[in-house]
Amino acid sequence: MTLNTLSRKSLADIVAGRMAKAILDKIFLPGTQLPSERELCEQFGVSRSTLREALRVLEDAELIQSRQGVGWFVNELNASNYSNAREIAASENQAVPETKSASVSSEPIPGPKRLPVSPEKPLILPNLKTDRLGTFSLISWWEREKVEKAGVMVVGAGALGNEVIKNLALMGVGNLFIVDFDTIEMANLSRSVLFRESDTGRYKAEVAAARAKDLNPQIHVQYLHADVTTQLGLGLIRRMDVIIGCLDNREARLAINRFTYWMNKPWVDGAIQEFLGLVRVFVPGQGACFECTLTEQARRDLSLRYSCPLLARENILLGKVPTTPTIASIIGSMQSQEALKLIHGLPVEAGKVTHFNGMNNDMHTSAYRMREDCESHWIYGEIQELPLKAQSASLADLLKIAQSDLGPDAILELDQELILSLDCSTCKTVEKVMKPIFEVGFKAAHCPTCGAMREVNMTHAITGSEDFLQRSLASVGVPAFHIMRAYNAEQYRFYELTGDQADTLHFRHFEKTEYTPLPNPPTIRLGETLEPETEQPHPTKGRITLDDEEAHA
Repeated sequence: MTLNTLSRKSLADIVAGRMAKAILDKIFLPGTQLPSERELCEQFGVSRSTLREALRVLEDAELIQSRQGVGWFVNELNASNYSNAREIAASENQAVPETKSASVSSEPIPGPKRLPVSPEKPLILPNLKTDRLGTFSLISWWEREKVEKAGVMVVGAGALGNEVIKNLALMGVGNLFIVDFDTIEMANLSRSVLFRESDTGRYKAEVAAARAKDLNPQIHVQYLHADVTTQLGLGLIRRMDVIIGCLDNREARLAINRFTYWMNKPWVDGAIQEFLGLVRVFVPGQGACFECTLTEQARRDLSLRYSCPLLARENILLGKVPTTPTIASIIGSMQSQEALKLIHGLPVEAGKVTHFNGMNNDMHTSAYRMREDCESHWIYGEIQELPLKAQSASLADLLKIAQSDLGPDAILELDQELILSLDCSTCKTVEKVMKPIFEVGFKAAHCPTCGAMREVNMTHAITGSEDFLQRSLASVGVPAFHIMRAYNAEQYRFYELTGDQADTLHFRHFEKTEYTPLPNPPTIRLGETLEPETEQPHPTKGRITLDDEEAHA
């Protein structure tokens, strides 16, 4: 009888082998940081001590390196460590018994199964005198790295938006992108913690971003003074982790709902009125979305823009809703907390709404019913990134790319209607317009000759037969860093204007510039009067200007 000889690797060697294989397969890319130890423990189902043994094996083989206080980073594969990687990766396949028998089983040797490991967060005693976020380290589920790397877009910088932005800045959310198209007025000061009396007339988004940076200089902020329904590129949504809506009208909510669903991103909606408020989280594919919640009357109201689009554009906001700072604080805090849960991958009640009644402090949660025919339920397919910019690329440029992929019948689809002309049936005059619908007001609908209401001739499909194909994408209403759609009779293609990314998404607003000494320092002589140095602007001033009419245009 011949005894089988067994070559058994330790669990740490097996884990090291799997990680080495991941490095060889470019799953762990050179120069990138490995996931946290907690995530690796969950991935491989081992204890922290076993994982650390595996990491030391990889470190000795020069496949990874440790950076004190930061984490583990993958080294470049080269002639000196490539063979080590191959050797360690081979240990993954050597975890099964070797036998002299002609029939070798691929199954591992049966034995006692390990209990599932629930790695605990290591105890960290923060220095509360130097670390502004140190207290959060004591929270069991808090992962600082995730929070600092997160990108969160806050749409709306009014009463709700102020509370959300304040909370996210204090919690150290690393990248805040703030969008609003309104300016500050005196009535905002009673409900907005980030605004001051001297800010009257300034952009809400800009001032809110500056004050967020002032609250926590360690975060990165960016603002966009724009209408989210027409001037927000989908490339921005695509690169966010969470979108928070602090809006006061149905059309903006519907736009954000569709944008986030198309990009497969979660968003947190909030609404307030007097003592009442609600919070709801929408996640694509998980329950109802915002459009599912609309009543038939709400759908009829929104359909106004199709019967008379120019009028609907100007009257979609039906008035200001009275609110108090207390209800804004309550609902804004709940929205911030839901966003924090999404960042950490914690469970949320998607497709449900939580109502709060401040009059009797009653709170209850109910579920929405998902509509199978909801028009928002569409997630974009694979997105092709193009080195094109909205300002310089033409309709012809993009249509040519689409035709190369989809054939000569390819059609470009615009998100916004393009007004081609205004036709007067009374005096038979035709005015060529060639502007996106949001740039044409209701007054333009009246004929300047006879005063009659003119017919709006518009389109949202570009087939290639048009005589304006050389116009830039921006001139027909396509925002920077947008994702365009093209289709034929069988399929869609999606194209991102990635050439706009560097200028559109940078999180550099209000960053302090490094001091550069003069090449030839001036000579100082006794009795000479020196001109005072230019004072470095305070973060809350930054790029904000008071009397710049062009900036507000």
